[in-house]
Amino acid sequence: MLFTTNANMLLRPIMSRATKIARISSCACGGSGLVKAGSRRNIHIERRIEGLGIVLPTAPTPKANYNIVCIPPGENVMYLSGHLPVKADGELIAGAIGPDTGGLTVKEGYDAARTCGLNLIATLKSQLGDLDRVEQVVKVFGIVNSHVDFKHQHLVMDGCSDLMMEVFDKPVGYHARSAIGTNTLPLDVSVEIEMIVKFKPDVYDDEEDEED
Repeated sequence: MLFTTNANMLLRPIMSRATKIARISSCACGGSGLVKAGSRRNIHIERRIEGLGIVLPTAPTPKANYNIVCIPPGENVMYLSGHLPVKADGELIAGAIGPDTGGLTVKEGYDAARTCGLNLIATLKSQLGDLDRVEQVVKVFGIVNSHVDFKHQHLVMDGCSDLMMEVFDKPVGYHARSAIGTNTLPLDVSVEIEMIVKFKPDVYDDEEDEED
């Protein structure tokens, strides 16, 4: 009997961790959010967003046969699908960038990339429940709808990168990045951006494990 009791005591933390991983994995690619009802939240990042006068749009949903995020089972890394520049009122920022040939200006492209970034952050908040759980913005990958003679995609993508730095600051918001040009994008949007983020485990879950 003593052996059985000790074995159970040893197995309980393992089973608890397995339960937590299963909980994360079960909703990892379903877009239903990773926050657990009753989780305790820190609001440092959200206060910063409020102080900056930033209003996040409603978190977007998939528009085709894919998930808005995916998390490999057992990992704390979130892969965010390509996000479009959807304004808070639902309007899409559309059109190719290339001011020398009648397209949008670099500033308009910058604003479109920033709007993509706002949608990415809205998804993070929806999925994690607490933006303080973002441990590192790892990679930002941007595709810019460009006229053939436009060569400043990197300046357009600064719209998203600058936003990540404003919201998360160094070192969390400081990320690797790619910026490429293309002759078209879905719905003729000006920019599409995807992102990879490392996130912290839910503090509530960790405390629950310790209690077990």
